[in-house]
Amino acid sequence: MGRLTEAAALGSGARAARWAGSPPTLLLLSPTSPGCAATMASSDEDGTNGGASEAGEDREAPGKRRRLGLLATAWLTFYNIAMTAGWLVLAIAMVRFYMEKGTHRGLYKSVQKTLKFFQTFALLEIVHCLIGIVPTSVLVTGVQVSSRIFMVWLITHSIKPIQNEESVVLFLVAWTVTEITRYSFYTFSLLDHLPYFIKWARYNFFIILYPVGVAGELLTIYAALPYVKKTGMFSIRLPNKYNVSFDYYYFLLITMASYIPLFPQLYFHMLRQRRKVLHGEVIVEKDD
Repeated sequence: MGRLTEAAALGSGARAARWAGSPPTLLLLSPTSPGCAATMASSDEDGTNGGASEAGEDREAPGKRRRLGLLATAWLTFYNIAMTAGWLVLAIAMVRFYMEKGTHRGLYKSVQKTLKFFQTFALLEIVHCLIGIVPTSVLVTGVQVSSRIFMVWLITHSIKPIQNEESVVLFLVAWTVTEITRYSFYTFSLLDHLPYFIKWARYNFFIILYPVGVAGELLTIYAALPYVKKTGMFSIRLPNKYNVSFDYYYFLLITMASYIPLFPQLYFHMLRQRRKVLHGEVIVEKDD
């Protein structure tokens, strides 16, 4: 589904800056940026060891944090530039294919290697969360990345009869524009030179692209159902020595149903983030 880790790049730049010993006023966040409160809160914790640290540790820690901060920032900048370039290559390949062939049939096959490589490469975003250079939930990032991996490898790659469906083009176009915008946003944020257009695009394009991408994913899974039911692919039938059964057909139905509660939550969350970032609104969350 749509990726909504809004604090990822800004938070990663902030985390790197904090390791480097920078004061909160020099972070890559504005007062209205998503993740600002969390990063400022973490900044308040710096150096507050209750006076228990030894003098030697006090001298070594800032240098160590500075080295880690520089390495983290350098790596995240490289990663986001590489991902921006990768999705740009994919976009150009899609446009060239359609201009030459005049049809979407065969489009997925022509770009599948690039798509698989860069989408699978995004698994590193989970690693970034695990090692702490991006202050985003490992669970949230894991779900978002794995949903893309699922669509790429377990749906469109594994079920070749659906590769020419129009719905595949829908989510491919939505993903590609979204990722070019998202990784550009992260890159410029890390470099502390974020053009307003990139910021504007990040918080406006999703209004159309997110529903289009979700529709493409759902329609693609729906198109796969007859084939999955007929072939029994990825299913485990009883009896077997493990006494375990699994039906991939019903798993796909449950997956489709999960979009119903999740999509509105994620979409309205993004709208709230848009108001905060572009209009400076203070959103007060109501307690349940």
